[in-house]
Amino acid sequence: MNKNEIYIKSGTNYKEMTKELLAQCGLASVISDKKMQIGIKPNLVSPSEASWGATTHPEIVAGIIEYLQENGYGNIAILEGSWVGDKTTEAYEVCGYRELTEKYQVPFWDMQKDKGIERDCRGMKLNVCERAANIDFLINVPVLKGHCQTKITCALKNMKGLIPNTEKRHFHAMGLHEPIAHLNAGLHQDFIVVDNICGDLDFEDGGNPVVMNRIWAGTDPVLIDSYVCQIMHYTTKDVPYIELAEKLGVGSTDLKNARIVYCEENARKELPKSRKVVELQDAVEEVESCSACYGYLIPALEMLKNDGLFEKLDTKICIGQGYRGKTGKLGVGACTCKFEHNVKGCPPTENQIYDFLKQYILGENK
Repeated sequence: MNKNEIYIKSGTNYKEMTKELLAQCGLASVISDKKMQIGIKPNLVSPSEASWGATTHPEIVAGIIEYLQENGYGNIAILEGSWVGDKTTEAYEVCGYRELTEKYQVPFWDMQKDKGIERDCRGMKLNVCERAANIDFLINVPVLKGHCQTKITCALKNMKGLIPNTEKRHFHAMGLHEPIAHLNAGLHQDFIVVDNICGDLDFEDGGNPVVMNRIWAGTDPVLIDSYVCQIMHYTTKDVPYIELAEKLGVGSTDLKNARIVYCEENARKELPKSRKVVELQDAVEEVESCSACYGYLIPALEMLKNDGLFEKLDTKICIGQGYRGKTGKLGVGACTCKFEHNVKGCPPTENQIYDFLKQYILGENK
């Protein structure tokens, strides 16, 4: 397939759909050496089943592995690191990847346990996982979904799972967008298979799945993310890391000259416009917060809104590394431990945040 092409296939037999899509794209003709070390990078952000709308369906990864093995490729590994606050080993179990690795005899590399090495990523030095840096051919398998900090997450942002936890925290201190762009300039993804089956259009860790039953394929992560922006009713300027990555030579945002191939007519589905996060964000003062901490806060606020309590908050909620050592009224997470009212944890879960804020609003924590 050409760099400017994105193939989109629809159906419900996800493993067979994936194999058919890869055959249509001619993936085997792209991987020149049968002995290459092939890495498959899903999104296992947290231990939640794929039906929740946050993690990559194991059937898609199974389809990729079967396709590769049937075409004579045997040097395959799955590699991933969950977000800070959750263990990859738990996601590996809950998301069905233990059964996958045992069935196909493919190893799973936990990037949270991997050694970090410094790499020059087009002018920005970043720590990346050593095994990820040594992959010969990387197949990225992100979930198309929303994100409460960057609006969308797909091909480019999914690469964050290939850096150590300490670097993930550093990314948030740097503002996410610039380091994400540079990471993709330093770690190349060779092929992308997008899980657009039921991603949550608001929250990175799922909970509100939107069923689309589609799988995409392409080779340009910038083009793919640009198209994600378009169908999610954003522009690339709304997601700065996309145009930053283009400037670094990672790919192209040029959708006018892109070729979107719908393998079936019913693959031409429109995503609904969803903006649950926007109103909830108005209650938050966020400075350099990690994805997990912020990702648990926003759903907790939605729970309060459903209870009719959100509008009764009398102060902004502070969150993020920028509040370390500072004092204030109401804060979430270990970074705001010196605040008068603080939800403990690194990160606290959404239920812990919800319970604490509910008690605070009702006057039990004041």
